[in-house]
Amino acid sequence: MISVTDLTESQALHELTRLADEIAGHDIDYHRQDAPTISDADYDALKRRNSEIEGRFPHLIRENSPSLTVGAARSEQFAPVQHGAAMLSLDNAFSDEDAAEFDARIRRFLRLDETPVSYTAEPKIDGLSCSIRYEKGVLVQAATRGDGRVGEDVTANVRTIGEIPARLAGAGWPDVIEIRGEIYLGKDEFIALNAAAEAAGQRTYANPRNAAAGSLRQIDPKITATRPLRFFAYAWGELSGSFAETQWAALQALQTWGFRVTGQSARVEGLDGLIAAYRNLEAERPKLAFDIDGVVYKVDRLDWQGRLGFVSRAPRWGIARKFPAEQARTFLEAIDIQVGRTGAITPVARLRPVTVGGVVVVNATLHNADEIARKDLRIGDMVILQRAGDVIPQIVGVAPDERRGPEPYTFPDHCPCPLHTPLVRETTAAGAQTVVRRCSGEFACPYQRLAHLRHFVARRAFDIEGLGEKQLTAFNERGWIEQPADIFKLARDAEKLAELRETDGYGDLSVANLVAGIEARRTISLDRFIYSLGIRHIGETTAVVMSRGYGTAADFLVAMDKVAARDPAAMQELDDLDQIGTAVIAAAAEYFAEDHNRRLVQELYDQLIVEDVEPPKQDTAVAGKTVVFTGALEKMTRDEAKAQAERLGAKVSGSVSKKTDLVVAGPGAGSKLKTAAELGIQVLTEDDWLTLVGA
Repeated sequence: MISVTDLTESQALHELTRLADEIAGHDIDYHRQDAPTISDADYDALKRRNSEIEGRFPHLIRENSPSLTVGAARSEQFAPVQHGAAMLSLDNAFSDEDAAEFDARIRRFLRLDETPVSYTAEPKIDGLSCSIRYEKGVLVQAATRGDGRVGEDVTANVRTIGEIPARLAGAGWPDVIEIRGEIYLGKDEFIALNAAAEAAGQRTYANPRNAAAGSLRQIDPKITATRPLRFFAYAWGELSGSFAETQWAALQALQTWGFRVTGQSARVEGLDGLIAAYRNLEAERPKLAFDIDGVVYKVDRLDWQGRLGFVSRAPRWGIARKFPAEQARTFLEAIDIQVGRTGAITPVARLRPVTVGGVVVVNATLHNADEIARKDLRIGDMVILQRAGDVIPQIVGVAPDERRGPEPYTFPDHCPCPLHTPLVRETTAAGAQTVVRRCSGEFACPYQRLAHLRHFVARRAFDIEGLGEKQLTAFNERGWIEQPADIFKLARDAEKLAELRETDGYGDLSVANLVAGIEARRTISLDRFIYSLGIRHIGETTAVVMSRGYGTAADFLVAMDKVAARDPAAMQELDDLDQIGTAVIAAAAEYFAEDHNRRLVQELYDQLIVEDVEPPKQDTAVAGKTVVFTGALEKMTRDEAKAQAERLGAKVSGSVSKKTDLVVAGPGAGSKLKTAAELGIQVLTEDDWLTLVGA
């Protein structure tokens, strides 16, 4: 057995997985079956080794770790907590004009005329609000915001957060006080948490706020204790006596009592001060170690806050000015080159982590060399980032006056793989070069091979449990898996499986689970089989259309061989399928014309049972007929109509030909209707169709 001090991170991950499985099995034997299979000493030795490995690699601690499953009894649910004073939210502002109106409203209410008002401007931390009750300086209860009146009791979990004092320091605190603040995760801690979770095959979080909320609301406080949660204090709820005259003085008091407050908070004067504070924090935002999504403005004098009071569920004396959710600034730290499974070269921007639209972004596609040159992006620049449609991160350009990169970026002319294969640009039918560069190494390029294998085991393809990127990479490096068929050969290779146990730290249960995951996919549907091949332009929807069109894997392969040979009838048959066009036909022909690909597919097919597509109904008015829908349908969508026809045994085509039996035409039908008339094909209205099928 390898010493804990000599374990690599990969070996540690494998062993923690094995130990978790083995100890869980012994727990079932002992607690449920009353039939332990090892001695107490041997069981303790397993747990001790697990703890030692976790001590050396704390970021690999799993949520099902044996070190987290024993201890105080877990609560079945969070108990309700009535807040001593309601935790209300703030109204929002989004512009300088909104800030001006807020300032004017304050002065009108207080009848101050032109007298400037002092404010605090505090970063709006993007975390989880929490109220912590202290009595005589001792922490007695903690609760989430909940609905503002009643929250959830998370006292045991909050006690595990080191930045929250169990007893208040200093003096001057009231006998009863509810400290309000934000529980959050730093950007680096969030990335490390997600990386460890992904490596352990556990759930990951979309952003630090979700991670903080999920970490705090664990049923078992010992899990919360493993998460690097932090806390900023900024307000208070119920209290038995006053302790400050201004918000600014209150923040200083909170700090002396042992809480952290944001160093970026500022005391400002009037509207000009509010706007300047916003601009300063907007500029500082990319450099902060934690996420903020705006600035909170508060009237500084607490007696004025008391006079202003509340309206509905928000105070009059405070407002949250939000940053634009769709954009942020951050540093372009590097440009990496990725190779897709089809050899396409994609430059990827590596960014200093920043939250955009509620999601932490650490990289963004740069699309191609032309895009980099057009925007003149240089490593080291401060760039403006946005999420197109609030989904896809993209770099808009370099922030004004923030050029930092000394030299223009030089796009490589060779693949980053060990072969250093030259990159080529495709040429269109018109003779023009495309913007896409591709590695010419095909499957000899290891990046393409691995990308192809990752696609093959992806959720929407074969979805093989326990065979993720790490395992694929490791098995590929050893020469065990170089093409899809090798996966299924591995499951029945006793020698390799024994080597996994002996040298890779896999336990019997882990090996059994891997084999079971592979064997469970030895029988696969035809559409998943087609999609898994990774043919360009053939996605899930197209794979379904092709599977329905050919019915069996044998017929599909025969047809593809004919398409590869450019057989006109076979190409026309493929073209007649709904939503199939020239790009798909060309891609299929190119793929199956390559001898290596054809051998790869055949070897895979020989390892599998590919299920035939369920035969269409034969007892309907349209069974066996080829139907074309054209024009605008008014009582159902085009997709609904196609699905209905296929359920009834019809074949849906995207073009009208001599093989077409029916054309269903709605308003706006064009050339297809004309072709149907020329060929003498029966044309139905939508109502005629519904009558025919009995709908």
